[in-house]
Order: sequence, then C-alpha cells, then structure tokens
Amino acid sequence: MAVVALSAIASAASAAADNSGAADLVPLVPAPTAPAVAPAPASPAAPAATSCLPSGDGYLRARIGGALDAKIDWPNRGTQCQGESKTTSPGIRMSFQRAAGGKPNWLFVFGLTGVTEGAPAHDSGVNLTIILQGTSRIFGTLGDSRCTVDSLTQKPLPSPHVYRVEARGFCTQPAHAVRGDGDLLVSTFEFAGLVNYAE
Repeated sequence: MAVVALSAIASAASAAADNSGAADLVPLVPAPTAPAVAPAPASPAAPAATSCLPSGDGYLRARIGGALDAKIDWPNRGTQCQGESKTTSPGIRMSFQRAAGGKPNWLFVFGLTGVTEGAPAHDSGVNLTIILQGTSRIFGTLGDSRCTVDSLTQKPLPSPHVYRVEARGFCTQPAHAVRGDGDLLVSTFEFAGLVNYAE
C-alpha cells in the first residue's frame, strides 16, 4: 500500500491597514498557540493468522489408536502445511502441524510414492512418520507398505508448479516406535495441503 507523505501547509493572512493616521494603528498580538503534541505511537500490526492454504480449504483428519488415542480434525486456520517432491524416488512429501501446538504437539509427515506433478493417483504407498514434538517419541511405518492412499487429486494454484493436493487413505499396520515405546495405528486419514514441485 502506497504511503502518501503529508506536507504541512502554512497560510498567511494579510491585514488591511488604515492609512488615516499612525495613532489609529493597533498592534496585533499573536494568539497563543497550543503546545505541540507528539502523535501517539502506531499500534503494532497483528501477526497474520497461520493457515494451510490461501484458498481456506486445507485440512487434516485422522483416527489414531494404540499407544495414544486421538481423533485429529484440523481445519485450514491454525494449521501449518507444506509439501515438496521427493528426491530419492518419484513422489511427494507433505507435513501437517498445528501452529500453536497442542497436547500432544503432533507433527505428521506423509511420504507418498508414485505421485507426479499434476496427475491423479490411486493405491499409492505411504511412508508415515508421526513425531510428538517436545518429546523424544517418534513413530514410523519405516516404508510405504503399511499405509495406502486410495484417492488423490491435484489442482494447480496460481504459482508455477504449485498444487492443492487432496487425498484420503488408511493404514493396515501400525507405525512402530522409533524412539520411545508402543505403536500407533492410523486407521484412516484424509488431508488437503500444498505441494511445491519446484522446491
């Protein structure tokens, strides 16, 4: 937004003098001026609210059982999501977490195999990692054979190589503890987030 600099404009008033005699001239006493008041400091701008997708339709939903029981239902607002193409094999990697954190403070990372830019996908394998941030607990499927995305669509966004990716799937076997104890079974999951294939 352009900022317009405001200039102070001084106006001078001309007084008409009576030329009939010097004794008739009355000296003008300037009116007292109010002391200058410093402008109030501007209020700091409120931080922009975190959201997954600019379009307002990002989300993550999942049903978790095992060592921890939870029903995840994260809307677009307050959810951080990001995605990129995987370098080791064709596919994408997408992550989701709540901006303000929570108890527990989950981080979900979905590594999808066989997903290419702009194309729909079916029956894609998923390597799922779940991290409880602020603790040492990490759970992972350690491969893409335990979870499956049965439906995935991609919608191009205004930026080149950036897409809204929407998917749903399930896991048939649990994610084992990589650090800590226990297993987590994500019986169902669905999400919509952003993937930047240029990164």
